[in-house]
Amino acid sequence: MPIETVPPHLIPLDVAIKLALSLGVGLFVGFEREWSRKDVGVRTFALTALLGTLSSLVSVQFSLACLGAIALVIALVNSRALLLRQNLEITTSVSLLVDFVLGVLIGVGHVFTPVAAALLLTLILSLKSELSSFAGGLRPEEIRSAVLLGLIGFVIYPLLPDRFIDPWKLINPRESWITLIVIAAIGFVNYVLLRLYSDRGLLYTAVLGGLVNSTATIAELATWLKEPSPETDRTATFFNFVTVVAMFVRNLALLGIFARQAIAVAILPIAAMSCCAAIFVWSTKSFAHPAGELKLSSPVSIRKLVSFGAIFLLIEITGAIGKRYLGHYGVVIVSLLGGLVSSASTTAAAAILAAHGETAAYTAGLATVVTSMASALSNLPVINRVTSNYEMTRALAVKSLAVVLAGVAALVVQHRLLNAL
Repeated sequence: MPIETVPPHLIPLDVAIKLALSLGVGLFVGFEREWSRKDVGVRTFALTALLGTLSSLVSVQFSLACLGAIALVIALVNSRALLLRQNLEITTSVSLLVDFVLGVLIGVGHVFTPVAAALLLTLILSLKSELSSFAGGLRPEEIRSAVLLGLIGFVIYPLLPDRFIDPWKLINPRESWITLIVIAAIGFVNYVLLRLYSDRGLLYTAVLGGLVNSTATIAELATWLKEPSPETDRTATFFNFVTVVAMFVRNLALLGIFARQAIAVAILPIAAMSCCAAIFVWSTKSFAHPAGELKLSSPVSIRKLVSFGAIFLLIEITGAIGKRYLGHYGVVIVSLLGGLVSSASTTAAAAILAAHGETAAYTAGLATVVTSMASALSNLPVINRVTSNYEMTRALAVKSLAVVLAGVAALVVQHRLLNAL
Protein backbone atom coordinates (compact mmCIF):
# COMPACT_ATOMS: atom_id res chain seq x y z
CA MET A 1 0.00 0.00 0.00
CA PRO A 2 1.31 3.51 -0.78
CA ILE A 3 2.22 5.56 2.24
CA GLU A 4 0.01 8.62 2.52
CA THR A 5 1.89 11.88 2.74
CA VAL A 6 1.12 14.25 5.60
CA PRO A 7 -0.48 17.53 4.46
CA PRO A 8 1.94 20.48 4.82
CA HIS A 9 -0.24 22.17 7.42
CA LEU A 10 -0.31 19.01 9.60
CA ILE A 11 3.41 18.28 9.88
CA PRO A 12 3.83 17.26 13.55
CA LEU A 13 6.63 19.69 14.39
CA ASP A 14 4.80 22.64 12.84
CA VAL A 15 1.58 21.71 14.61
CA ALA A 16 3.42 21.42 17.94
CA ILE A 17 4.92 24.90 17.49
CA LYS A 18 1.52 26.36 16.62
CA LEU A 19 -0.13 24.74 19.62
CA ALA A 20 2.59 25.97 21.98
CA LEU A 21 2.38 29.49 20.55
CA SER A 22 -1.42 29.61 20.78
CA LEU A 23 -1.29 28.29 24.33
CA GLY A 24 1.24 30.99 25.26
CA VAL A 25 -0.90 33.74 23.72
CA GLY A 26 -4.02 32.52 25.52
CA LEU A 27 -2.24 32.21 28.85
CA PHE A 28 -0.66 35.64 28.48
CA VAL A 29 -4.01 37.39 28.02
CA GLY A 30 -5.80 35.07 30.44
CA PHE A 31 -3.44 35.80 33.31
CA GLU A 32 -4.32 39.49 33.07
CA ARG A 33 -8.05 38.66 33.18
CA GLU A 34 -7.46 36.33 36.13
CA TRP A 35 -5.48 39.03 37.92
CA SER A 36 -8.38 41.43 37.32
CA ARG A 37 -10.68 38.88 39.04
CA LYS A 38 -12.91 38.24 36.05
CA ASP A 39 -15.16 35.18 35.76
CA VAL A 40 -13.57 34.30 32.41
CA GLY A 41 -9.95 33.68 33.30
CA VAL A 42 -6.71 32.06 32.31
CA ARG A 43 -8.00 28.57 31.46
CA THR A 44 -10.83 29.84 29.28
CA PHE A 45 -8.54 32.14 27.31
CA ALA A 46 -5.93 29.40 26.85
CA LEU A 47 -8.57 26.93 25.63
CA THR A 48 -10.14 29.53 23.32
CA ALA A 49 -6.80 30.23 21.63
CA LEU A 50 -6.18 26.50 21.26
CA LEU A 51 -9.65 26.07 19.77
CA GLY A 52 -8.90 28.79 17.22
CA THR A 53 -5.67 27.09 16.19
CA LEU A 54 -7.20 23.61 15.97
CA SER A 55 -10.24 24.83 14.05
CA SER A 56 -8.05 26.55 11.45
CA LEU A 57 -6.21 23.27 10.92
CA VAL A 58 -9.53 21.56 10.08
CA SER A 59 -11.20 24.03 7.70
CA VAL A 60 -12.43 27.58 7.34
CA GLN A 61 -16.03 26.42 7.77
CA PHE A 62 -15.18 24.73 11.05
CA SER A 63 -13.43 27.91 12.27
CA LEU A 64 -16.58 29.90 11.54
CA ALA A 65 -18.70 27.34 13.38
CA CYS A 66 -16.38 27.54 16.40
CA LEU A 67 -16.53 31.32 16.28
CA GLY A 68 -20.32 31.05 16.48
CA ALA A 69 -19.96 28.74 19.48
CA ILE A 70 -17.68 31.25 21.22
CA ALA A 71 -20.21 33.98 20.53
CA LEU A 72 -22.95 31.80 22.06
CA VAL A 73 -20.85 31.24 25.19
CA ILE A 74 -20.28 34.98 25.48
CA ALA A 75 -24.01 35.61 25.11
CA LEU A 76 -24.78 33.10 27.88
CA VAL A 77 -22.19 34.65 30.22
CA ASN A 78 -23.60 38.14 29.72
CA SER A 79 -27.19 36.88 30.04
CA ARG A 80 -26.28 35.38 33.41
CA ALA A 81 -24.75 38.71 34.45
CA LEU A 82 -27.98 40.49 33.48
CA LEU A 83 -30.09 38.05 35.48
CA LEU A 84 -27.88 38.52 38.53
CA ARG A 85 -27.91 42.31 37.96
CA GLN A 86 -24.15 42.40 37.52
CA ASN A 87 -22.09 44.47 35.12
CA LEU A 88 -21.84 43.08 31.59
CA GLU A 89 -18.44 41.60 30.73
CA ILE A 90 -18.16 43.54 27.47
CA THR A 91 -14.38 44.03 27.58
CA THR A 92 -13.73 40.41 28.50
CA SER A 93 -16.16 39.23 25.81
CA VAL A 94 -14.44 41.21 23.07
CA SER A 95 -11.04 40.05 24.37
CA LEU A 96 -12.20 36.44 24.13
CA LEU A 97 -13.21 36.93 20.50
CA VAL A 98 -9.85 38.54 19.74
CA ASP A 99 -8.14 35.64 21.52
CA PHE A 100 -9.94 33.15 19.27
CA VAL A 101 -8.95 35.08 16.13
CA LEU A 102 -5.32 35.13 17.31
CA GLY A 103 -5.46 31.35 17.62
CA VAL A 104 -6.81 31.10 14.07
CA LEU A 105 -4.00 33.33 12.77
CA ILE A 106 -1.43 31.12 14.46
CA GLY A 107 -3.07 28.06 12.91
CA VAL A 108 -2.73 29.46 9.39
CA GLY A 109 0.96 30.22 9.91
CA HIS A 110 1.20 33.77 11.24
CA VAL A 111 3.60 34.52 14.10
CA PHE A 112 4.33 38.24 14.36
CA THR A 113 0.73 39.45 14.01
CA PRO A 114 -0.86 37.30 16.76
CA VAL A 115 2.04 37.77 19.20
CA ALA A 116 2.13 41.55 18.70
CA ALA A 117 -1.67 41.73 18.95
CA ALA A 118 -1.64 39.67 22.17
CA LEU A 119 0.90 42.04 23.71
CA LEU A 120 -1.14 45.08 22.71
CA LEU A 121 -4.36 43.47 23.96
CA THR A 122 -2.80 42.70 27.35
CA LEU A 123 -1.36 46.21 27.57
CA ILE A 124 -4.76 47.79 26.90
CA LEU A 125 -6.46 45.54 29.45
CA SER A 126 -3.84 46.28 32.11
CA LEU A 127 -4.19 50.05 31.64
CA LYS A 128 -7.88 50.14 32.57
CA SER A 129 -7.56 52.55 35.50
CA GLU A 130 -5.09 54.85 33.72
CA LEU A 131 -7.12 54.98 30.50
CA SER A 132 -10.38 55.55 32.40
CA SER A 133 -8.78 58.36 34.39
CA PHE A 134 -7.29 59.88 31.25
CA ALA A 135 -10.56 59.65 29.29
CA GLY A 136 -12.50 61.15 32.17
CA GLY A 137 -10.14 64.10 32.34
CA LEU A 138 -9.88 64.77 28.61
CA ARG A 139 -10.05 68.39 27.66
CA PRO A 140 -11.43 69.70 24.35
CA GLU A 141 -7.92 70.84 23.47
CA GLU A 142 -6.62 67.27 23.67
CA ILE A 143 -9.44 65.83 21.56
CA ARG A 144 -8.75 68.47 18.93
CA SER A 145 -5.06 67.57 19.07
CA ALA A 146 -5.77 63.91 18.33
CA VAL A 147 -8.06 64.85 15.43
CA LEU A 148 -5.49 67.31 14.10
CA LEU A 149 -2.74 64.67 14.26
CA GLY A 150 -4.90 62.30 12.23
CA LEU A 151 -5.71 65.08 9.76
CA ILE A 152 -2.09 66.01 9.06
CA GLY A 153 -1.06 62.36 8.93
CA PHE A 154 -3.72 60.75 6.76
CA VAL A 155 -5.45 63.57 4.85
CA ILE A 156 -2.97 66.33 4.10
CA TYR A 157 0.17 64.22 3.65
CA PRO A 158 -0.96 62.29 0.51
CA LEU A 159 -1.95 65.57 -1.18
CA LEU A 160 1.52 67.13 -0.95
CA PRO A 161 3.94 66.91 -3.91
CA ASP A 162 6.88 64.56 -3.45
CA ARG A 163 9.45 66.79 -5.17
CA PHE A 164 11.43 69.97 -4.63
CA ILE A 165 9.18 72.97 -5.25
CA ASP A 166 11.89 75.63 -5.34
CA PRO A 167 14.65 76.16 -7.93
CA TRP A 168 17.36 75.82 -5.26
CA LYS A 169 16.15 72.32 -4.28
CA LEU A 170 15.74 73.14 -0.61
CA ILE A 171 12.12 72.22 0.20
CA ASN A 172 10.37 68.91 -0.48
CA PRO A 173 6.87 69.37 1.03
CA ARG A 174 6.10 65.68 1.53
CA GLU A 175 9.39 64.84 3.22
CA SER A 176 9.23 67.93 5.41
CA TRP A 177 5.63 67.12 6.30
CA ILE A 178 6.38 63.53 7.32
CA THR A 179 9.12 64.86 9.61
CA LEU A 180 6.55 67.15 11.18
CA ILE A 181 4.14 64.22 11.59
CA VAL A 182 6.74 61.99 13.25
CA ILE A 183 7.87 64.59 15.77
CA ALA A 184 4.29 65.67 16.52
CA ALA A 185 3.28 62.03 17.01
CA ILE A 186 6.22 61.37 19.36
CA GLY A 187 5.38 64.48 21.34
CA PHE A 188 1.69 63.60 21.54
CA VAL A 189 2.35 60.00 22.65
CA ASN A 190 4.71 61.23 25.35
CA TYR A 191 2.15 63.83 26.38
CA VAL A 192 -0.50 61.11 26.74
CA LEU A 193 1.92 59.06 28.85
CA LEU A 194 2.58 62.15 30.94
CA ARG A 195 -1.15 62.50 31.59
CA LEU A 196 -1.46 58.79 32.41
CA TYR A 197 1.50 58.56 34.77
CA SER A 198 1.78 62.03 36.29
CA ASP A 199 0.43 60.61 39.55
CA ARG A 200 3.31 58.10 39.73
CA GLY A 201 5.70 60.77 40.97
CA LEU A 202 7.68 63.71 39.72
CA LEU A 203 10.43 61.50 38.30
CA TYR A 204 7.97 60.15 35.72
CA THR A 205 6.79 63.70 35.14
CA ALA A 206 10.29 65.04 34.52
CA VAL A 207 11.23 62.19 32.17
CA LEU A 208 8.07 62.30 30.08
CA GLY A 209 7.96 66.09 30.16
CA GLY A 210 11.52 66.17 28.86
CA LEU A 211 10.51 63.93 25.98
CA VAL A 212 7.59 66.23 25.11
CA ASN A 213 9.26 69.63 25.50
CA SER A 214 12.33 69.92 27.70
CA THR A 215 12.34 73.73 27.85
CA ALA A 216 8.65 73.96 28.79
CA THR A 217 9.14 71.26 31.41
CA ILE A 218 12.09 73.07 32.98
CA ALA A 219 10.13 76.35 32.97
CA GLU A 220 7.21 74.68 34.77
CA LEU A 221 9.40 72.82 37.27
CA ALA A 222 11.35 75.99 38.01
CA THR A 223 8.21 77.62 39.43
CA TRP A 224 8.59 75.25 42.42
CA LEU A 225 12.18 76.37 43.05
CA LYS A 226 11.76 80.03 43.94
CA GLU A 227 12.58 79.68 47.64
CA PRO A 228 16.39 79.60 48.07
CA SER A 229 17.61 76.71 50.23
CA PRO A 230 20.02 73.75 50.01
CA GLU A 231 17.02 71.47 49.43
CA THR A 232 15.88 73.64 46.53
CA ASP A 233 19.34 73.41 44.95
CA ARG A 234 19.25 69.61 45.16
CA THR A 235 15.76 69.53 43.70
CA ALA A 236 16.80 71.80 40.81
CA THR A 237 19.81 69.60 40.04
CA PHE A 238 17.69 66.45 40.05
CA PHE A 239 14.94 67.70 37.77
CA ASN A 240 17.18 69.63 35.40
CA PHE A 241 19.40 66.67 34.61
CA VAL A 242 16.57 64.12 34.47
CA THR A 243 14.94 66.33 31.85
CA VAL A 244 18.24 66.77 30.01
CA VAL A 245 18.81 63.00 29.79
CA ALA A 246 15.27 62.56 28.45
CA MET A 247 16.03 65.20 25.81
CA PHE A 248 19.24 63.37 24.85
CA VAL A 249 17.31 60.12 24.38
CA ARG A 250 14.63 61.84 22.28
CA ASN A 251 17.18 63.46 19.96
CA LEU A 252 19.04 60.19 19.51
CA ALA A 253 15.74 58.46 18.67
CA LEU A 254 14.89 61.13 16.07
CA LEU A 255 18.33 60.74 14.51
CA GLY A 256 17.77 56.98 14.30
CA ILE A 257 14.40 57.43 12.63
CA PHE A 258 15.59 59.74 9.86
CA ALA A 259 19.30 58.88 9.47
CA ARG A 260 20.08 55.54 11.07
CA GLN A 261 23.63 55.49 9.76
CA ALA A 262 24.47 58.59 11.82
CA ILE A 263 23.68 56.98 15.19
CA ALA A 264 27.18 55.48 15.40
CA VAL A 265 28.63 59.00 15.48
CA ALA A 266 26.28 60.46 18.10
CA ILE A 267 25.76 57.57 20.50
CA LEU A 268 29.12 57.67 22.31
CA PRO A 269 29.13 61.44 23.10
CA ILE A 270 25.46 61.42 24.06
CA ALA A 271 26.01 58.34 26.23
CA ALA A 272 28.94 60.09 27.94
CA MET A 273 26.85 63.20 28.62
CA SER A 274 23.95 61.08 29.84
CA CYS A 275 26.21 59.18 32.25
CA CYS A 276 27.63 62.43 33.62
CA ALA A 277 24.12 63.85 34.06
CA ALA A 278 22.99 60.60 35.67
CA ILE A 279 25.75 60.98 38.28
CA PHE A 280 24.32 64.37 39.28
CA VAL A 281 20.83 62.88 39.39
CA TRP A 282 22.00 60.00 41.59
CA SER A 283 23.81 62.34 43.99
CA THR A 284 20.56 64.26 44.63
CA LYS A 285 18.04 61.41 44.52
CA SER A 286 17.04 61.78 48.19
CA PHE A 287 15.12 65.02 48.60
CA ALA A 288 11.65 66.18 49.49
CA HIS A 289 9.56 66.26 46.32
CA PRO A 290 7.76 69.59 45.95
CA ALA A 291 3.99 69.44 46.01
CA GLY A 292 2.26 70.28 42.80
CA GLU A 293 1.31 69.00 39.37
CA LEU A 294 3.15 69.64 36.14
CA LYS A 295 0.80 71.12 33.58
CA LEU A 296 1.94 71.08 29.98
CA SER A 297 -0.35 71.87 27.10
CA SER A 298 -0.73 69.41 24.24
CA PRO A 299 2.16 69.62 21.75
CA VAL A 300 -0.29 69.19 18.86
CA SER A 301 -2.17 72.39 18.02
CA ILE A 302 -2.41 74.64 14.98
CA ARG A 303 -0.28 77.32 16.62
CA LYS A 304 2.43 74.92 17.80
CA LEU A 305 2.51 72.99 14.54
CA VAL A 306 2.85 76.19 12.53
CA SER A 307 5.55 77.42 14.91
CA PHE A 308 7.45 74.13 14.86
CA GLY A 309 7.04 73.79 11.08
CA ALA A 310 8.42 77.28 10.54
CA ILE A 311 11.39 76.58 12.83
CA PHE A 312 12.07 73.25 11.15
CA LEU A 313 11.95 74.71 7.63
CA LEU A 314 14.15 77.62 8.65
CA ILE A 315 16.75 75.31 10.16
CA GLU A 316 16.57 72.89 7.22
CA ILE A 317 17.00 75.69 4.66
CA THR A 318 19.72 77.44 6.67
CA GLY A 319 21.55 74.15 7.17
CA ALA A 320 21.43 73.32 3.46
CA ILE A 321 22.69 76.80 2.52
CA GLY A 322 25.37 76.63 5.21
CA LYS A 323 26.52 73.28 3.83
CA ARG A 324 26.78 74.66 0.29
CA TYR A 325 28.79 77.73 1.25
CA LEU A 326 30.60 76.70 4.44
CA GLY A 327 30.82 72.95 3.99
CA HIS A 328 30.08 70.61 6.88
CA TYR A 329 30.96 73.34 9.36
CA GLY A 330 27.91 75.28 8.21
CA VAL A 331 25.56 72.48 9.30
CA VAL A 332 27.26 72.24 12.70
CA ILE A 333 27.09 76.02 13.27
CA VAL A 334 23.39 76.09 12.36
CA SER A 335 22.79 73.13 14.69
CA LEU A 336 24.52 74.91 17.54
CA LEU A 337 22.25 77.94 17.13
CA GLY A 338 19.17 75.80 16.47
CA GLY A 339 19.65 73.88 19.71
CA LEU A 340 18.99 77.10 21.61
CA VAL A 341 15.51 77.19 20.05
CA SER A 342 14.45 73.61 19.36
CA SER A 343 16.86 70.68 19.51
CA ALA A 344 14.21 68.29 18.20
CA SER A 345 13.65 70.24 14.99
CA THR A 346 17.38 70.83 14.58
CA THR A 347 18.15 67.12 14.95
CA ALA A 348 15.44 66.24 12.44
CA ALA A 349 16.70 68.84 9.96
CA ALA A 350 20.29 67.57 10.16
CA ALA A 351 19.11 63.99 9.77
CA ILE A 352 17.01 64.88 6.72
CA LEU A 353 20.02 66.55 5.11
CA ALA A 354 22.01 63.35 5.63
CA ALA A 355 19.16 61.24 4.25
CA HIS A 356 19.11 63.42 1.10
CA GLY A 357 22.87 63.15 0.68
CA GLU A 358 23.22 66.90 1.31
CA THR A 359 25.63 66.21 4.14
CA ALA A 360 27.57 63.27 5.51
CA ALA A 361 26.23 60.93 8.18
CA TYR A 362 29.14 61.97 10.39
CA THR A 363 28.07 65.60 10.14
CA ALA A 364 24.45 64.75 11.03
CA GLY A 365 25.61 62.80 14.07
CA LEU A 366 27.94 65.63 15.12
CA ALA A 367 25.11 68.15 14.61
CA THR A 368 22.86 66.10 16.89
CA VAL A 369 25.50 66.10 19.62
CA VAL A 370 26.10 69.84 19.27
CA THR A 371 22.41 70.75 19.30
CA SER A 372 21.88 68.54 22.36
CA MET A 373 24.69 70.38 24.15
CA ALA A 374 23.17 73.74 23.25
CA SER A 375 19.74 72.63 24.42
CA ALA A 376 21.13 71.45 27.76
CA LEU A 377 22.75 74.85 28.30
CA SER A 378 19.63 76.74 27.16
CA ASN A 379 17.80 75.55 30.28
CA LEU A 380 19.94 77.80 32.48
CA PRO A 381 18.53 81.19 31.37
CA VAL A 382 15.00 79.78 31.76
CA ILE A 383 15.70 78.63 35.33
CA ASN A 384 17.37 81.93 36.23
CA ARG A 385 14.52 83.99 34.77
CA VAL A 386 11.80 82.03 36.60
CA THR A 387 13.54 81.64 39.97
CA SER A 388 15.75 84.76 40.08
CA ASN A 389 18.15 82.56 42.05
CA TYR A 390 21.59 83.43 40.72
CA GLU A 391 23.53 81.15 43.07
CA MET A 392 21.49 78.08 42.14
CA THR A 393 21.76 78.90 38.44
CA ARG A 394 25.53 79.29 38.72
CA ALA A 395 25.84 75.88 40.43
CA LEU A 396 23.70 74.32 37.68
CA ALA A 397 25.83 76.05 35.04
CA VAL A 398 29.01 74.45 36.42
CA LYS A 399 27.40 70.99 36.38
CA SER A 400 25.92 71.56 32.91
CA LEU A 401 29.33 72.60 31.64
CA ALA A 402 30.75 69.35 33.06
CA VAL A 403 28.11 67.41 31.11
CA VAL A 404 29.01 69.26 27.91
CA LEU A 405 32.74 68.69 28.48
CA ALA A 406 32.09 64.97 28.90
CA GLY A 407 30.50 65.00 25.45
CA VAL A 408 33.39 67.00 23.98
CA ALA A 409 35.91 64.55 25.46
CA ALA A 410 33.99 61.63 23.98
CA LEU A 411 33.97 63.36 20.59
CA VAL A 412 37.74 63.89 20.73
CA VAL A 413 38.40 60.27 21.69
CA GLN A 414 36.05 59.03 19.00
CA HIS A 415 37.66 61.25 16.36
CA ARG A 416 41.15 60.01 17.22
CA LEU A 417 40.02 56.39 17.13
CA LEU A 418 38.46 56.89 13.71
CA ASN A 419 41.65 58.51 12.41
CA ALA A 420 43.73 55.67 13.83
CA LEU A 421 41.70 53.02 11.99
